[in-house]
Amino acid sequence: MDVDELKAKVARLEALHAEFERKFPALYEETDYESLLVNVKELHSLILEKLDLASALYRELARVGGRAEGLAKEIHRNEHQMKFRLEEVLSLLSKATDYDARMKLGTAMDRLSGFHRIYDYAVGRSLSALDAEVEGLTLLMEGEKEKKVPPSIMDKLRKIDEIEGELGVVKRFMFRLYTHPGDVHKVEEALKDWHSRGLLWVEARNVEKLSGVQDAGEILEGLTLIGVVEKKMRGGEGVYRHRTFSPG
Repeated sequence: MDVDELKAKVARLEALHAEFERKFPALYEETDYESLLVNVKELHSLILEKLDLASALYRELARVGGRAEGLAKEIHRNEHQMKFRLEEVLSLLSKATDYDARMKLGTAMDRLSGFHRIYDYAVGRSLSALDAEVEGLTLLMEGEKEKKVPPSIMDKLRKIDEIEGELGVVKRFMFRLYTHPGDVHKVEEALKDWHSRGLLWVEARNVEKLSGVQDAGEILEGLTLIGVVEKKMRGGEGVYRHRTFSPG
């Protein structure tokens, strides 16, 4: 996948959309069928080019999947509907000498105008979001070329892993607190007991030995996350201190 080519297509689609939006209001200013026909043909020509680009983007991003594919599909759907609305008006304008066609033209123009209000917002929003998605693909492809994930993404992944790990600890701690509150109390008291003996920072195994509670380290981690206990690393191993014994 050529991400630079994708970016160029998105940029071209944005430029065409801006041009379409500049020209569309002229439809409300025309007073004769001939001038209206010229303007609608110009808009139709722009839509055909936009639809070709939207189709190409959708085909390429279908291989990526996810939000990028969904956005490309949404743009393609809106461009296709706008093409249909314009072709409905074109068909009636080509029969402008026919009384029935002139009567139907007003209704078709109303439908076109009503759809345009949705179309402008939907396509503009989707293009902006797709631009950001393609920029994200650029970062991923750069990381792939270097055989590594970009540092910014690695940092986010690490943070996600940390949060998920902490959430797991809290869930297990809360379950232990609910089902065996005595274990939590014993671990907390054992930690304080070690402090009263002059040991300021205590290893989990020492707390487990004094309290008799298995997996005391997990309870200490939970107490740390809720702010009851402090933790630091010493020699590659976590040691704990109850906050009531913290200086100051």
